[in-house]
Amino acid sequence: MTQIAIRPVPQRARLMLEQSGVHPLLARLYAARGVQGSDELDTQFKSLLPPEQLKGIDTAATLLADALAAQQKILIVADYDCDGATACAVGLRALRALGAKGGTVDYLVPNRFETGYGLSPEVAQLAIARHPDILVTVDNGIASVEGVAEAKRLGMTVIVTDHHLPGDELPAADAIVNPNQPGCHFPSKSIAGVGVMFYVMLALRAELRKRGAFARRAEPNLAALLDLVALGTVADVVSLDRNNRILVAQGLARIRQRKLQPGISALLQIAAREPARASTFDLGFAVGPRLNAAGRLADMSLGIECLTTDDMGRALNIAQELDTINHERRAIESDMQEAAAIQLEGIDAGQRASLTLFDPAWHQGVVGILAGRVKEKLHRPTFVFARGQEGVAGGELKASGRSIPGLHLRDALDLVSKRHPGLLKRFGGHAAAAGLTLMEDDLPTFETTFEEIARALLTPAALTRTLETDGALEAGYYSLTPARLLQDAVWGQGFPAPLFSDEFQVVQQRLLKDKHLKLTLKKGNVRLDAIQFNHPESAPEHIHAAFRLAINEWQGEAKVQLVLEYFEAA
Repeated sequence: MTQIAIRPVPQRARLMLEQSGVHPLLARLYAARGVQGSDELDTQFKSLLPPEQLKGIDTAATLLADALAAQQKILIVADYDCDGATACAVGLRALRALGAKGGTVDYLVPNRFETGYGLSPEVAQLAIARHPDILVTVDNGIASVEGVAEAKRLGMTVIVTDHHLPGDELPAADAIVNPNQPGCHFPSKSIAGVGVMFYVMLALRAELRKRGAFARRAEPNLAALLDLVALGTVADVVSLDRNNRILVAQGLARIRQRKLQPGISALLQIAAREPARASTFDLGFAVGPRLNAAGRLADMSLGIECLTTDDMGRALNIAQELDTINHERRAIESDMQEAAAIQLEGIDAGQRASLTLFDPAWHQGVVGILAGRVKEKLHRPTFVFARGQEGVAGGELKASGRSIPGLHLRDALDLVSKRHPGLLKRFGGHAAAAGLTLMEDDLPTFETTFEEIARALLTPAALTRTLETDGALEAGYYSLTPARLLQDAVWGQGFPAPLFSDEFQVVQQRLLKDKHLKLTLKKGNVRLDAIQFNHPESAPEHIHAAFRLAINEWQGEAKVQLVLEYFEAA
């Protein structure tokens, strides 16, 4: 069941925003998202939270500055998703700009299918073969108690930079920079892994400045890396609090000014997106998935090379390869969705508080996407399992989960592990997304326990899908200028893109490619083009719809188009 709701708009905040010069439409939308005054909309670089508020950052900067002075070898251990790849690229580019010589900076990205996530003892063994003095994790490491211990045993200095929630025990690293570690008072708890690494590089530059490193040469402009920070932040779907909005806005500004890395330029080109009009939607749904595809099906080293090469021709070649991998990912996902639909036919989701799905043929690199699709469709916390790389029955299963508001997924897994010690071999994640590993024979126990926990924690209201909208759109705003205004603003998780709702008359409708519903709608005297993707069912004559105001560009002509998220009979 889905219900359409309208966000309340604090009128005092709306009026204050309007009076300070904010466009009336944006003033209404911002006020509904908790913005109190125009100062909160300031996205200047100087308005970022200061690095020194991050616990452990001074120690990390000192260790890295010492390493650069001694020309020690630094090895970055990255995660295999877009956040990890961009964080790695920020580290590599910044360290080289700050004085790392020749081959003294390198990276290692764990293979999803061979070593699993993060700095494990196996990854520490792989790292020592590169003979590093300092090992720096990006977007991982806070849960790597055993891996950090192994790296230390092997003689490496370890710096952990991460943003994930810590477990009961912290790793014994030489420095930990993570806003979610105990005792850290950095206000932006939702900063992405790439944001944390960017802050560490800012702190390192400040430390080198104190040491006089730039007395005879210009300081590197680390703001040149903000396109990478914006991409990783949006793609990791972290909450866009004010600090994250600044990072994303600054990165988008550089992309629109064509001051961007060759790799991001190439990925936008392959996706047929124009840098001058780049939006958070382009980063999240065009560039991010192509990078993530490498980590899901192949090796994220390909994605990192794309983001770190300065050769535009090489970047285009890699982007084309990433696009091919992404097409393969889509085909695998389509097959998995069909198999999941068959499984779900035998399940009454309305009587469940959670869903647990498994198929021996499923690809472990795509389970997270499928979990997200099922969660969106049925509004239930969902875990999707696949067999490990060996594909052996009775062996390890790996799962990715997605949750709904009201159920903190990592905390729920913690409860599962406490009720059944040893059931979960590994687990970690956030409120909305998490992963785990268990043995195949233990899957029924997990499914039963997770359902019990979800049922206890979720209220009936939480189990009803609610589409929060911004209500009706004034008639004068169904035009290109307001649409571009919305497109240029920064939206994302926790600061959702505008979704409007209203009643329309359906004048015409037809199917595109047998799966997309194309409509002509009428509101008063205005006729509007509309589309609902992946919705082959026809619409009644009068509908109540939730929709986004979008721009459809075709053969050089731009027109306003409503993208329907949901409709019901009016």
